[in-house]
Amino acid sequence: MKKRIQLLSIFLIALFMTASAQNAEKETVVVLTTEYGKIKIKLYNDTPKHRDNFLKLVKDGFYDGLLFHRVIKDFMIQGGDPDSKGAPASKQLGAGDVGYTIPAEFVYPKHYHKKGALAAARQADQVNPEKRSSGCQFYIVQGKTMSDSEISRMEKGLQNKMKESRFYEIVKSRNEEVKKLRIARDSAGLQNLQNEIIAQMDAEFASRTDLPCMTEEMKRDYKTIGGTPFLDNEYTVFGEVIEGLDVIDKIAAVKTRQGDRPESDIKMNVGIVEE
Repeated sequence: MKKRIQLLSIFLIALFMTASAQNAEKETVVVLTTEYGKIKIKLYNDTPKHRDNFLKLVKDGFYDGLLFHRVIKDFMIQGGDPDSKGAPASKQLGAGDVGYTIPAEFVYPKHYHKKGALAAARQADQVNPEKRSSGCQFYIVQGKTMSDSEISRMEKGLQNKMKESRFYEIVKSRNEEVKKLRIARDSAGLQNLQNEIIAQMDAEFASRTDLPCMTEEMKRDYKTIGGTPFLDNEYTVFGEVIEGLDVIDKIAAVKTRQGDRPESDIKMNVGIVEE
């Protein structure tokens, strides 16, 4: 009898631990409702800052009545500008915010810009080198399908972008040398320094094993359902559409005016799916 009780206890503990693990891994689903239909989106748990911020805004009713204010066919549909609520047709939109930004949460190559990806909008690198996300504006990727050669070029582009970033890091670390050579108008010295930095960078990258490469899953998605791979590692992807990809296509196909704002307003309401 005692042995049976012990076995039952072990079974119940194992069951509890399994249930806890499942609950911990469970992803929250939101539904975005428009006149063109509903879009169901799951939010990733490994981008917690973006997930929690988005859910807070949804619970507060922040997005209800806002517009998809920027729509570009074969690219994406963007919304979340608080200034878009009730905005007259002549109003330029896209600059509205909630007064804060969110640190980038890149989880690459696990999360990427395939069709249906939910990502955070942000200001350009010139004023936002840390690639921090807008506190409220988001976009959903439509994109387009790509050939093998296009994907190879995109992959090479990602690697070149990393090399370029490293080049400017080295230049910054040797800023005093650059200043002195510029003051002296020493063109030959500047050229030699540039060659030296490029040689240093090439030597570093020759032995690196962390160059960004597309996984087979990514390549398959970009070839079959499409996406915008040139945005990978540039904007935080924090969710994906699980129902309603056709609604993205319908919205992306609407007529737009200057500034990519739809000629007819497309309002949204966003709620959390209770399960």
